[in-house]
Amino acid sequence: MATTSFESRLSRLWAHEKASYGLRVFIALSVALGVCWHRQELTAVPALFLGIIASAIAETDDNWLGRIKSVLLSLLCFAAAAAAVTLLFPYPLPFVIGMALATFSLTLLGALGERYVSIAQATVALSIYAMIGMDQHGSHDPRIAWHGAALLMIGAGWYGVLSILWTILFANRPVRERLSRLFFELGLYLRRKADLFEPVRQSDLHARRLALAEQNAKVVGALNAAKTAIMSRFGRSGRPGVQSGLYFRLYYMAQEFHERASSSHYPYEALTDAFFHSDVLYRCQRLLALQGKACAALGEAIRLRQLFDYGDNSRLATDDLRQSLDYLHARADPALARLLGALELLVTNLQSIERRLSEAAQSDSTSDNLDTRLRDSSPHTLREMAARLGQQLTPGSVLFRHGLRMAIALVVGYAVMQSIHADNGYWILLTTAFVCRPNYGATRLRLVQRIAGTLIGLVATWALMQLFPGTEVQLLLALVAALVFFITRTDRYMLATAGITVMALFCFNLLGNGFVLIWPRLIDTVIGCAIAAAASFLILPDWQGRRLNQVMATVLASCARYLAQVLEQYASGMRDDLPYRIARRDMHNADAALSVALSNMLREPGRYRRNLDAGFRFLALSNTLLGYLSALGAHRAALEGGHDASIARAGEYLQRALGALATALGQRRPLPLHDESEELAMAEALEQHAVQLPPKQRLVRDQLALTLRLLPKLRAAALAVTEAPADNAAPTALQRA
Repeated sequence: MATTSFESRLSRLWAHEKASYGLRVFIALSVALGVCWHRQELTAVPALFLGIIASAIAETDDNWLGRIKSVLLSLLCFAAAAAAVTLLFPYPLPFVIGMALATFSLTLLGALGERYVSIAQATVALSIYAMIGMDQHGSHDPRIAWHGAALLMIGAGWYGVLSILWTILFANRPVRERLSRLFFELGLYLRRKADLFEPVRQSDLHARRLALAEQNAKVVGALNAAKTAIMSRFGRSGRPGVQSGLYFRLYYMAQEFHERASSSHYPYEALTDAFFHSDVLYRCQRLLALQGKACAALGEAIRLRQLFDYGDNSRLATDDLRQSLDYLHARADPALARLLGALELLVTNLQSIERRLSEAAQSDSTSDNLDTRLRDSSPHTLREMAARLGQQLTPGSVLFRHGLRMAIALVVGYAVMQSIHADNGYWILLTTAFVCRPNYGATRLRLVQRIAGTLIGLVATWALMQLFPGTEVQLLLALVAALVFFITRTDRYMLATAGITVMALFCFNLLGNGFVLIWPRLIDTVIGCAIAAAASFLILPDWQGRRLNQVMATVLASCARYLAQVLEQYASGMRDDLPYRIARRDMHNADAALSVALSNMLREPGRYRRNLDAGFRFLALSNTLLGYLSALGAHRAALEGGHDASIARAGEYLQRALGALATALGQRRPLPLHDESEELAMAEALEQHAVQLPPKQRLVRDQLALTLRLLPKLRAAALAVTEAPADNAAPTALQRA
């Protein structure tokens, strides 16, 4: 029994999303350490470890063929960077010019996709590692310099080979990990949605809507990550095999859950007032919460590769909700007819989620009838790559500004290092490179985490060096610290910084100077962080408030395109085809981008976020708009009654109104003229539909009427954002240029 329990724990540990990555890094570091120990060349450990770190930073999720291409490209960039540093290191002026140009160019490579972002970051890091190695040896002897560069390349190449082998052996594991994370985030989203149905008057619905919007951004991110993992394994042709069919089915199931859960059929305040004395909203809330837990359980089953046991709790809760709604229908209160219709549609959505969850417990479901094509926006030819890079050669590009910022920051760091004759001063450049982020809010957060993590790491290293003076134990501690860095670097950066600090000091203690590096490391970290912060603040700063109008415009424009796709399917029939899914994903991506932009604004100085409150009001309204449109999408089907002139007129009007508002917002022009009385009359005409109309036709009329009534609020929020100045500071010289 104890053996079974131990095996179960071991199985769950192996199934953890970071277990595979951690074990791979541990093997790479351990083998490098073991070889150096066996050959009695422990002084090679720091360079080998740093090469492994750079190669691991460059790693992105891909299939085995894509991983081979990535590793070869990474090694090519690493070799060029190491050679350039070795050749130019004795010549300060050519060296600093080359460093600036390389940093700017590598940053622009991020326009080609995630793979190139990682390779660019890793190449900058490895070039600074090469500088640190040459500075540590205190010699410009070409043989020593090239030997250090060769060790970096050996470490990087060793990890690259291991990474390729790992991808071949565990080809589909990343897909399972992404899908597991997706259903976990979706479960949290359903529980946040359940909070909106709590029938309590004067509850803070605005705060709950903002929490829902924040979680929606996480779900969208998880959907995009899962799509990337699936597409990298199974291509974009839409012809899934036997094994991949399960992953496609789970991915599209999550998309359907997200659309149905995003739906909003009526203002929640009105539902609370109308059904305050009924238990129907409590039952909606309970069922949504149970389905959220079921989604999390499904994610756990995917991660552990176990059968999903759905259970009976949700089914019983669905039956209870159905009985509660039937009781309200039996009362036949005419005043509640439209609200009961909205509840009926909500229950239909929940029943659909219930049915799909029960299907997920069946392993024989197929994806034969699915259009499984996926949009691949990555450039694949040299012409496409050149065009994508050319689009970034403008100060309006975020990558252009960040690349220029990084290049200038590293040049300033080099100048400071040379002017104060800092020992081991290249840590200044490394800190600047890792702390300087594309926007001020992210840089500020990274700065705090970097300084705090460095302090923790230095104190821990000092104590551990006192307790364990032996070389063997210190090497093992360096290995553990490096492992901590890799496991935590994406979500706990402060702890990751502490780990890499411990590893660096223990490794360089092999050269006999570990203790004397403690104070220089702290001083260099502070200087590097100060330079990164100054660069983010002074050099073409990307204040979120200045582009908030453009992010909002993207939300409205994507909503207009999605509405056009949905209404077209109400005319021709439901199709879950690629154009529809693209429109839906663009709408959710735009909403998530707005949420992220506002979150970044919270970390910016007060005078640069004067439109923050208006932005959050717009976010709540745009999330409501997304809910109304998602309800149309969730129930789309060909209308039984044929052409409806009122629906056609309202649909065309809404598309024009949203598009015009988006254009005015994006260009900071006065909002377009409109007649609110006409919009109100159009909404009232839609709502005064005959009872004998088919249910789908009533649904479309009601949702379009709700959207029309939302337009004035959207315009008011948009006007508040455009009228509020983003800052009152005079532009810097670079900004004027």
